[in-house]
Amino acid sequence: MQHPQIDPILLTIGGFSIYWYGLMYVIGFVGFLLLANHRAGRPESAISRESLSDLLFAGFLGVIIGGRVGYVLFYNFPALLQEPLIIIKIWQGGMSFHGGLIGVLLAVWWFARKQALPFLAVTDFIAPMVAIGLGAGRIGNFINAELWGRPSDLPWAMIFPQVDNIPRHPSQLYQFMLEGVLLFVILWFFSARPRRLGLVSGLFALLYGVFRFIVEFVREPDRHIGYLAWDWLTMGQLLSLPLIMLGVLLMWWSRQQEPLEVKL
Repeated sequence: MQHPQIDPILLTIGGFSIYWYGLMYVIGFVGFLLLANHRAGRPESAISRESLSDLLFAGFLGVIIGGRVGYVLFYNFPALLQEPLIIIKIWQGGMSFHGGLIGVLLAVWWFARKQALPFLAVTDFIAPMVAIGLGAGRIGNFINAELWGRPSDLPWAMIFPQVDNIPRHPSQLYQFMLEGVLLFVILWFFSARPRRLGLVSGLFALLYGVFRFIVEFVREPDRHIGYLAWDWLTMGQLLSLPLIMLGVLLMWWSRQQEPLEVKL
């Protein structure tokens, strides 16, 4: 198969262009808002519908600022040293999940403090909805024909003409299925029942870290970074290890707590 080579610009109105990747962000935030509004309507929810707009706005800033800063620091630090202003040039591309996660956690900390809520109660609430944005982002990566996989002879391997004529893993679609669809389904149904504080957040960190670590084995590493060790360890895997450990520790800690008082 060959990548369909979709124009990254969805449409242009006058001198204003709407990009597919930008639309994916919109889908992620709209999906988050709809599902969060549904969950916030439950009598036992720690988050009120009235406070959702503040949570969404804080999360939006966390994703954009954290994602961009994280990408430059983790994946393109030499370029930052040469041109410090590159950190604000979001239109040139480059966003990091791990940086975005840090940004979102800081935003959640601010929101939880403002609302006088336990930090983990808020992260437990938002964890299932985050997968919607992750999945949409991977579709955006596929449309842009970026973050392609390593060479493969599997029947569904795909040629990315802008790279070479070698069939490769469509790793963006693997990540869409794992980090988007499967992660959402597991977390959504797991969190449908009241759980101990931090358990949903721990499961999110564990599953995302494991899924990302696995896919990195078939995803081509960033060319300006390459492998960090042993001809297989990538930056994405290195950054996922702390998430896996955090997920395990958080789930263990949660199991030691009393049954959840703030039910989500």
